[in-house]
Order: sequence, then structure tokens, then C-alpha cells
Amino acid sequence: MSSSPDSVALVHEWFSPWAAGGAEAVVRELDQLLSPRLYALVDGESRRPGSWLAGRSVTTSFIQRLPWGVRRVQLYLPLLPLAVEHLDLSGHGLVVSSSHLAAKGVLTAPDQLHVSYVHSPPRYAWDQMNVYLRHNAMARGPLGPWIRWQLHQLRQWDHLSAQRVDVLVANSRFTARRIWRCWRRRSVVIHPPVAVERFHWQQPRQDFYLCLGRLVAYKRVDLVVEAFNRCRLPLVVVGDGPEGKRLRRRAGPTVRLLGRQSAHQVEDLLGRCRALVHAGVEDFGIAPVEAMAAGAPVIALGQGGLLDSVRCHNQDPASATGLLFDRPCSRVLAEAVRHFEDQRLWRQLPAERLRRHAERFSARRFRGRMEVLLHKSWRRFQGAWSRVPQVP
Repeated sequence: MSSSPDSVALVHEWFSPWAAGGAEAVVRELDQLLSPRLYALVDGESRRPGSWLAGRSVTTSFIQRLPWGVRRVQLYLPLLPLAVEHLDLSGHGLVVSSSHLAAKGVLTAPDQLHVSYVHSPPRYAWDQMNVYLRHNAMARGPLGPWIRWQLHQLRQWDHLSAQRVDVLVANSRFTARRIWRCWRRRSVVIHPPVAVERFHWQQPRQDFYLCLGRLVAYKRVDLVVEAFNRCRLPLVVVGDGPEGKRLRRRAGPTVRLLGRQSAHQVEDLLGRCRALVHAGVEDFGIAPVEAMAAGAPVIALGQGGLLDSVRCHNQDPASATGLLFDRPCSRVLAEAVRHFEDQRLWRQLPAERLRRHAERFSARRFRGRMEVLLHKSWRRFQGAWSRVPQVP
């Protein structure tokens, strides 16, 4: 075997204009680092003018040719394991997958090294299954038993396919624990890249608080709205999603829901807000790091991946970047916000400190850590081949 792989494959679940979060940021950085051949279940980006993938060749699965396959790939959830296993990766010495569902399940040969960057095991198939089903109208109807059976089948395949990966990389310590719980595999933690250089701040900061993210149930934006109804403090909510109508009905006079905003508008709001407020349990959480890059403190639930990025003022005031509350409850969050106001904590959390802390999660640092990991993994993989006993 050579000292470096002759050819690299990069596998992602789907490329879509509607998917532009932390997973896609990881893929873009890996693409720059590795110059790989791209594979995906479906691709709706390479033919879109202005896309970072414009003009690129992406090898896709048979889902690409099915009705609504590109726009509604989730409709074909039971077929995704079959589809990803049909991707032909022969000829690549190194296979890198970016996975939150199926990409890690690609089939590789004994002489191929497979490294999978895992954003999360599929929550809706494991520990969050019942939460998702409660918010799914189809699951509450006649199709409910069939949906539960399909998720049972997905769990079995998900565990099995995880055993085929040579090296697992988790995006946070929280995800690493979930990987162990679901798959009984150890993983290396490398935090995802955040474009911290995009953000700037204004002094003095203004008096409104900001909640940023998709309006879906697990983000718990409802807790934030209820807490600010209690506090009667100004809150701006940015994002859209299925919870939008319900949240607008519940919003009090101090709460404004702006819907989806441009990247420039989000940068401006983060640079002016008093603090970002976050109540969901995240696998990692890009928005809090973006807030700190813009000099904004973070008030967040002290669970999940945010424990890797937010340092709590109550525990270590000298290096704090925000305030953590301990329970997903609107009353507890309201108390945390009042404490933040009463103590004027935004004045005790200087923007320069927050920015320096956010730079620990920069794209440059991500690329450096991934490059070292891939190089070491490839060398170990070579050594493993040299130690294979020969049949007499």
C-alpha cells in the first residue's frame, strides 16, 4: 500500500438547497481538504447556478430517479439503506462519509479505509423516537404500527452498518456518548467548522434577545417564547418551520417572529443582540458559536453538545461565555434571563473574550485536526495490512 491514498471518495446523504446546516459545512471543508470524488443519495445542488457544487460531478443512487426523490428524499426512508449500499466506491483507497442517517452504511472492501464523521445517530430511530412520533400526524393514524416497524428495522440496520466503519468521528462529546449508547463504538471528537470570520459586533449592544434556528419541536423555541412572555423582555425569533403558526399564536407583545432571514441579516442581529437564547438539546450547536463569534453571550440549556462550547458564568466567571440553565422549563429559563438582566452579565462577558473562544471552533482548526486524524488512520491501516498473517 502507498503512503497516501491514490483516490478519495466523500459520501454525504443528500445535497439540497434546503439543507445548509452544520453537516453541509463539514462536507465543504472536507471537499477542500481532500479533493475527493463526491457521492450522495440525491443531488439537487450541482446544477443550481451559484451553488458551491455548481458544475461538479456527483454520483447518486437510484433515489435520484424516483418521483420527488430529490426534493422529498425522506419519503423513501425505508429504501435509503438499500440505496446507499448500492453506491459503487471501488477504486478509492480512502472513503470518508458525512453521516446523520445512512452515509456511514456504504459497503467498502478490505483494502479500503472508511472514516465516518457522525453528526448524530438518527434521533428519530433511537432515544427520540417517541418524541418524533407524538408530533407526526401519520404516526398517530392507521399507519402508526407500520411506521414503528420501519423504525425498528432502521435501528437494526443502523447498528449493523456502524460496525463496518473503521474510524468514527463525533461532532461533540454528547454525540460520542450517543454513538456508544446506540452502536457500542468508541469515537474521536472533532468539533464541526464554524465560519467565525463572518461575524462582527457593535458596542454598546442593544436591549433585545435573539432566538435563532428552525422552528421545529425539538428546538424548544416554545420554551423561549413562554419565558419571555413571563419576563416581558424584548425577544426576536429568526427562523421558519412547522411550529411557526403555533408560536405566533402564543407570542406576547414583547416577542417578534421575523421568519427566515438572509445570512447578512442574521450576522447583523447577532452583532447587536444582548444575548442569544437557546433551549434545545443539540448534537453540537452551530448558532451559539456564531453568537460568541459576534460577541454575544449565550443563555442556553446546559445539556447536549452546547456543554462543549458554552462556559457557564456561575461555574467559572473568569472564562465564562454565557449562562446555562439546568432544566427545559420556561419558568427556569425565565429565572436565568432575569438573573442575566439583574446582574448585567453582558457587561461582564467581554466580546473579545467570546470571539477568542469561538475561534477554537474555526474552519482552519477543523481542517487541521481532520488532516492529522486521516493521516494517522491511514498509517495505522497500512500497518494493520502488514501484520496480516500469511496462510502457509
